[in-house]
Amino acid sequence: MQKVKLDITGIAYSQTQSGSYVLTLVEAAGKRKLPIVIGGFEAQAIAVELEKMVPNRPLTHDLIKTFCKSYGVNVREILIYKFHEGVFYSKIICEKDNAITEIDSRTSDAIAVGVRFNAPIFTLSSILEEVGGTEDLDLDIDDEDDLDEVINEMEAISMEELNTKLAEALENEDYELASKLRDEINKRS
Repeated sequence: MQKVKLDITGIAYSQTQSGSYVLTLVEAAGKRKLPIVIGGFEAQAIAVELEKMVPNRPLTHDLIKTFCKSYGVNVREILIYKFHEGVFYSKIICEKDNAITEIDSRTSDAIAVGVRFNAPIFTLSSILEEVGGTEDLDLDIDDEDDLDEVINEMEAISMEELNTKLAEALENEDYELASKLRDEINKRS
């Protein structure tokens, strides 16, 4: 089977599955998309790393990275190798002292670890043929009240207040709000 490189293009709240998110991967040299339903914790862990946010305490996937680095293990790639009964199966491909090890993992955890190592994500062409589509997903983000309030009033908030709200959001581990605040700060800079 031929491997196909994938890029992460977004994470959005799933309207169809309460408390879940959809991680969208797109083939690097094409248009097919691979939507993967993941849990809130894993969505947060991936988003924190992609947005280069620094949580107050290490998340589980940060701990895994530190552990791997401490023992000379490098994550080379993530491989989504199977799709069965609505579930994606993945492996974390690791290397230590030129020895390759494949570790079975939930796809969301594999990707959360992989992004911390800047490891490429692959799937098999057969999975893209079976599951991949080119249509945009129809997902609406169901924002919390405080996030709505901040977004609606964003332009009226001073940079100092935005930075204060960002620090509070990070302290409260509200990474979705922190991401929106950081985007507004970057837009103004």
